[in-house]
Amino acid sequence: MSSQLHITNGDNFTQRLQELKLKGDIITWREMLCEGKTETNVGSEAFWKTRFEFLHKNYNVSKSWFIEKTLKEYRSLCNHKQQDEIILWFEYDLFCQINMLAVISWLKTHRRHARITLACSGDQESDGKYHGLSELSEEQIHKLFDKRVELSQDDIEYADYVWQLYCSDNPIRLENLTDFENYKFDYLENSILVHLKRFPTISNGLNELENRVLQVVAEEKPKSKKALMKSLLTNQGWYGFGDSQYERILSSLKPLFSSISPARLNKTGKDILDRKTSYYSMIRDSDAYLGGALKYNFLYNSDSGRILKL
Repeated sequence: MSSQLHITNGDNFTQRLQELKLKGDIITWREMLCEGKTETNVGSEAFWKTRFEFLHKNYNVSKSWFIEKTLKEYRSLCNHKQQDEIILWFEYDLFCQINMLAVISWLKTHRRHARITLACSGDQESDGKYHGLSELSEEQIHKLFDKRVELSQDDIEYADYVWQLYCSDNPIRLENLTDFENYKFDYLENSILVHLKRFPTISNGLNELENRVLQVVAEEKPKSKKALMKSLLTNQGWYGFGDSQYERILSSLKPLFSSISPARLNKTGKDILDRKTSYYSMIRDSDAYLGGALKYNFLYNSDSGRILKL
């Protein structure tokens, strides 16, 4: 019998897997590499130092929490050296896909001889919806497990290559990728397109998500901050963000609100939403990174779908 190791996208799904009693140990990948600066050499001292600095500054993550939750689990992964097969459990969205690339990049270096398989949830239920792992029934999880795909060496090399591009200082190189369909990552192309839309737009200096927040406020007039958050989380498409990410976005847009509960825009907020003026100089943060690129060194042209370097 071959031995197996499961790497999951988060604690919720780890709990589900434990209840299903599939063979093999389970490691939880506790990171959000779609946010903040990343380094190519996953798992190195420089990598974890960069990640802690970002999480501490922007999400108030303490050193003890980071060591206990993230580094301990990573060390546990390092100690699992004997398994013949490593099963990756990730989802279709940007949040998960970027984490997945990093894990595969690490496996390419540190688990050269293991069989790597991918159980990725998305639109495989043929009901027109995209599903997260924790939304799946027991039967659906077993089905996803049985239909998991084995990654070839070419797939692994490609995932590592895309990770290197994500960590580079120029997102235009990511934009020029055209061969996604040749590899076994059904949701990666959409996730990279969504990633590029996180750079500020030429039209008003806000990115797609930030503009979406203003749009929801203007159109839906949420009666409370809770109602606003619910709408943002429910209708976010390919991002896969949680409460804490939206809290951070709302905080950066605060000067554009006359009130948050009920959620209402002030005149400046309305003008920016209507593209009458730009918020770029106000929101610009010379320390903000998306992967390896400085967020405000690039602009996204919504008409052409292209990135411009400033």
